Amino acid sequence: MQWALPQLDLRWPGFRKVRGQVCKRLRKRIGELGLDDFAAYKLRLTANPAEWQALDECCHITISRFFRDRGVFGFLRTRVLPEIAARAGREQRAARVWCAGCASGEEAYTLKILWDLELAKLYPDVSLSIVATDIDESMLARAREGCFKATSLHELPQQLVEEAFERRGPLFCVKPLHRAGIDFQCQNLRLQVPAQLFDLILCRYVAFTYFAPLLQKKVLTSLADQLLPGGYLAIGTHERLPEGATLIPLPGAPQIFKKTLV
Repeated sequence: MQWALPQLDLRWPGFRKVRGQVCKRLRKRIGELGLDDFAAYKLRLTANPAEWQALDECCHITISRFFRDRGVFGFLRTRVLPEIAARAGREQRAARVWCAGCASGEEAYTLKILWDLELAKLYPDVSLSIVATDIDESMLARAREGCFKATSLHELPQQLVEEAFERRGPLFCVKPLHRAGIDFQCQNLRLQVPAQLFDLILCRYVAFTYFAPLLQKKVLTSLADQLLPGGYLAIGTHERLPEGATLIPLPGAPQIFKKTLV
């Protein structure tokens, strides 16, 4: 991985704690190819450039939970989302959010649940539109299904669990109300962005954890370009933006940044 990741514009430090997930997939791929070990797979990569795509797919990290990073979502819940709703109301339009690298959808559903149960009553004329993108079609299929194990919900406040989900055996399924308005799309964050501007973008534990520094800067530029003036970018608790970022961190919420109005 230390040899291969830089050639995919990825960075080893971001993968150190999740290398077991990647190595498990690599061992499966090595078995499918009838190879003996990692050394033989390295030779295959050298001889067959097309195999790099398969390796890249093995490096998609799929960890996701509802309300992941309570502090970040608490700030989004109490300050950012209400401000976005008020602005969209003044401008007589829908509020727009992009969840980049949405995995199995927990993040997008968290935002929609908060909106429907708390903000819709205060701003009944403002709807929320969420675009949720990921490179992995299998994860998007799980996201569209909208049913999750209890372990995915343990950080979500219990009242929201009780109000927003239906039990189906061992699974908790998002109610239809909170599925409406979410568009799950297959996109490669390294190459594509949705064709609209957003009030809020969440890009957490994707670009600024796993991407190489130069690619991080490229992606940050793309994210900033997709933000409305005054819009927000949220990243993960353990992430930092690359040097030269022009977005301004919010006081008391260093993982949430605002685009200047000018």
